Amino acid sequence: MQTADPLELFPPAPEAAAARIAAIDPRAYARTRNALDGQVTRLSPYVTHGYVHVPEVVAQLGRRHILRLQDRIVAELGWREYFHHVWRHLGDGIFESRRPPISDAAYADTMPDDILRGATGVPVIDAAVRALYETGYLHNHARLWLASYVVHLRKVDWRAGAVWSYGYLLDGDLAPNHLSWQWVAGTLTGRPYLFNADNVSRNAGQVPGWRSPGTAIDCGYDEIERIARSCEVLPAEPGTHPGVTPPGLFAAPPAGLLPQADLPSLAGRRVRLVHPWSLAAPGDADLRIGVLLAPFHRRFPWSATRWHFVLARMREACDAVLFGEPAELDAVLAAAQCVALETRNPGYAEWLARRVPSCEALPRFFDDPPQYCTSFSRFWERIAANPPL
Repeated sequence: MQTADPLELFPPAPEAAAARIAAIDPRAYARTRNALDGQVTRLSPYVTHGYVHVPEVVAQLGRRHILRLQDRIVAELGWREYFHHVWRHLGDGIFESRRPPISDAAYADTMPDDILRGATGVPVIDAAVRALYETGYLHNHARLWLASYVVHLRKVDWRAGAVWSYGYLLDGDLAPNHLSWQWVAGTLTGRPYLFNADNVSRNAGQVPGWRSPGTAIDCGYDEIERIARSCEVLPAEPGTHPGVTPPGLFAAPPAGLLPQADLPSLAGRRVRLVHPWSLAAPGDADLRIGVLLAPFHRRFPWSATRWHFVLARMREACDAVLFGEPAELDAVLAAAQCVALETRNPGYAEWLARRVPSCEALPRFFDDPPQYCTSFSRFWERIAANPPL
């Protein structure tokens, strides 16, 4: 299978993020965002990796449009900051179910081969899998359909699906990704997300190959919910598509992507550490050094496409890029005066806490309530009480 060139689909530059923001029409977004061919932003990879942050997105949008708190685009940015609010309070708890699953089924802890190959025989699922591999991106509805099928109809533990999709998504962010899978599974709120073939038909727009009449999902919601809450596992269906070979996931940069490090003396110099979630690389510093910590990437490997997206920007923004064990990077940076933007990604967060006296706070547009909000509605109520717009 030939994967798409990430530099064409998502050019790894802040200017590309600014162009995406300039193209947003908040009213058209609200009207059409549910359709596969709707006017969605495709901005999320740039926000995830820190090419641009939510306050900058709102500020740039506000120069062209009158924004209101009730605008759909504003609420979607709010969802992102809500998931990071949950991450701040729960830490690694985002990797565990917040509520019991909705059925007593023995959920599988690995992804079925036919799903991995996009050969389930259900067109909407197979198209979603191929799009994920080919582009590193999925429309939000496609993510919901895929996750719901995996968890509720094939009885796969949401964590297996979350880890799998994270590695391929250019916008894979641990909190939004894993908490969204929990939301679909019902282990976050207690209410599962379910869909059927009619839902797909209503939202497929003019995009061919997604509608799924005559398949196992072509039934009423009562039947879908019965299956979801039972121990029944839907089998793969005969299909005309032979499937694809899943692209590899890499625990280290693929050959040729990591530039040779040629570091000058760092003694007493102010060095900005640029990790994969701070790729705007702003701020004053004598040097900018990209840092990639091996333990994180062993735990959460990435596709070659995602490594390409991150490292192309690091090569452009940094004087050098380092990949290795924390102790190895400690030895290289021992004499430097380091500054960095905070991140909650495991391994990186702990290492930066030791290496940098006080990390810069991740920019937020919405206030982060000090008390944990167990639902987005509670979070939004607090925002609405003191709206930033």
